Amino acid sequence: MSPFMGEVIGTMILIVFGAGIGAGGSLNKSYANNPGWIVITIAWGLAVTMGVFAVGSISGAHLNPAVTVALAINGSFDWADVPGYILAQMLGAILGSALVFFHYLPHWKETKDPGTKLGVFATGPAIPHTFSNLFSEIFGTFILVLGLLFIGANKFTEGLNPIAVGLLIVVIGMSLGGTTGYAINPARDLGPRIAHFILPIPGKGSSNWGYAWIPVVGPLLGGAFGAVFYQAVFAGEVSGLFWVVTAAVLAILILAYTTGKKQPGEIEASKSIA
Repeated sequence: MSPFMGEVIGTMILIVFGAGIGAGGSLNKSYANNPGWIVITIAWGLAVTMGVFAVGSISGAHLNPAVTVALAINGSFDWADVPGYILAQMLGAILGSALVFFHYLPHWKETKDPGTKLGVFATGPAIPHTFSNLFSEIFGTFILVLGLLFIGANKFTEGLNPIAVGLLIVVIGMSLGGTTGYAINPARDLGPRIAHFILPIPGKGSSNWGYAWIPVVGPLLGGAFGAVFYQAVFAGEVSGLFWVVTAAVLAILILAYTTGKKQPGEIEASKSIA
């Protein structure tokens, strides 16, 4: 199997289990309805673990454009391979979402609220607020990338890395995920959101494109900052890129703070459960 197909299949596995808990937990007449936040975060952590176990030896199991870009910035991944990995991750996320749609096919008609249906696929803020929502996604992904680099630096975790990464996802979800549903992965949000837009879901309503930029831009910025921060603080290598990325993060956050508090589509966005 090629690394490209590895990223497709690994991301598909991630979304099948992740969006699967979203569907089972929120769609009407599902036995798994209303499982609670702890179950949801554990399921997402296990989803990542299974994806990493499946394709870690094939592609490195990035499963996340923010991780791919961060590793390229870190110097441990070739920039020439970045576009292919991101394309593969997006395709895998769309495919995984489509499989969840067909798996729960009769439940969509039984669920009347459009926001609940969107929440199966895409994240949304508990309180729509541009600056805070963007900061949450930046900070969550910053912690994710730092954690991945910490795990990779400890040789005793070899073989246990997928479990350690899954636990990292769980703790990020439990501690930081309550604000936006913790996308911390552009493919995890944008791929399923595209699937929601395309698929013939009964009574689905809007895909809330007005919010969609936040779980894309936020994770990319947070992942990039995590990579340069690790290099500067833990490896003692402060490069010009550190200041460029830091300035970019601050500038975009300031812009978000000054341009408004409310996000469009807040009613539907508030239904996301992760």
